[in-house]
Order: sequence, then structure tokens, then C-alpha cells
Amino acid sequence: MGSLIDIFTSHKSDRSFTTRPVDDAVLDRIISAAYFAPTSVNSQQVSVVVTRDAAKRAQIAEIAGGQPWIAQAPVFLTFVLDMHKSALAHQAVGRQQVAHESIESIVSGSTDVGIALGSVMAAARAEGLGIVPIGGIRRDAEALIDLLALPPLTFPVAGVVIGHVDQPAHQKPRLPLATFRHEEHYQQEGLEQHIAAYNDQLLQHWQNIGRSDGENWSDSVSGYYQHIYFPHVLAALKKQGFGNDK
Repeated sequence: MGSLIDIFTSHKSDRSFTTRPVDDAVLDRIISAAYFAPTSVNSQQVSVVVTRDAAKRAQIAEIAGGQPWIAQAPVFLTFVLDMHKSALAHQAVGRQQVAHESIESIVSGSTDVGIALGSVMAAARAEGLGIVPIGGIRRDAEALIDLLALPPLTFPVAGVVIGHVDQPAHQKPRLPLATFRHEEHYQQEGLEQHIAAYNDQLLQHWQNIGRSDGENWSDSVSGYYQHIYFPHVLAALKKQGFGNDK
């Protein structure tokens, strides 16, 4: 088992897995890392749906836009923003929940999901397993909501593939640390130059690992963000009972 810092700083998103099952006790330990993770005001507004059934994993792979590693690996976890539980807690004391009508609740709940997801990824890697987080489940959130029988006031924010790695991935270089760490205030000076240098570095990385289709960072990120990446998220959130006018 590697040190915690080594686990975080050696992160790779693996996309090649064997079909070997993940031991139940190992999976229990991994999920416990998310279960005990902190949540805003102890709201515990996160739930995890475990999918091991091969047919369901194949369906999730298609919902996510055709990501074969979801179907290939033995475990997929869906992290759910869950204000259904807190609504029931309100009912228990004769009160009515209104927080889910706000953007703040979505930001807060998604933050808690991110903490839980990060905890699971670190725990899985500590157990010697590979992972890849999946945001693509939001591509058709309504289909996933139906597949997982998610109740009102819940929303599938992200997922993660967990399994035994077949062909290990390569760790990609990052933007310079100066674009990430800002002392006392946001440092804008030099950002354009740092991005230009990183574009060259990333192209060299793809060449080094034999990827002829690799893009620089500017081309890659603009390919996603020059339009709304998952345009149906708002409609799905509203259908689940969430609001955005407060």
C-alpha cells in the first residue's frame, strides 16, 4: 500500500480492465471511505448505487456515450446528490424542505459528492485497483435515473469505474503549478504563456506514448467547452424536483 500523498500524486485514469471480480470485503472498505466522508452541515446528502450486473453496466456505458470500460470492469459506482433523505427528515419533524429549490443546494451537494468520489478513488487505488471517474452519466441523466430507480430530489452527479487494471494508463502532464496555486490572490500574470508551454508539452507527451491523435490542451478543452457539454442536465434536475431560481 502506497503512502496517501503518493496515491494522490500518481493519479491515472485507467481505461483497460480485466473481468476479475473485486472482492466484497475490498469493495466494502472502499465504499466506507465515502460513507464516512464529510458533508455540509452533516446533511449526508450523498448516496452511492453499486452496479455489478453486467447487463446494467452495459446500459450505463451506452448512457454515458459509449464508454466500454464501464461494461468491461466489474464494478461501477454512481454518486447521487440525495436530498430525498433530508426531505424525509423534514417530514419527521413537521417541516418542509425548500433548500433543493436553490442553486446553492446543487453546488453544496455536488461538492459533497466530489469529496466522496475523491475518497473512493484514493481508497480503490490504495487497494491496488484502477479507477476512472465518469461524468458522462449526465449525458442522459433521465435514462440513468430510470435505470437506477432514483426517487425525486436525487440526481446522479458522477460515477467511477473500479477494477483490476489490464493495460496501465500513462499519467498525463499538468498545467504548470503556477496556474493552480495562487498565493494570497489569483495570479493572472503569465497565464497565456503557461498555457502555450503546456500545449507544446502535452503534444510531446502524446508523441512519446505513440498517440498520433493527441491534441494540445487548448484544442482539447475547447472541443468540449465551446458549447454546452451536457445540455439536458437542467431539464433532468428540474424533473427531479430541484430548482435554480433561489
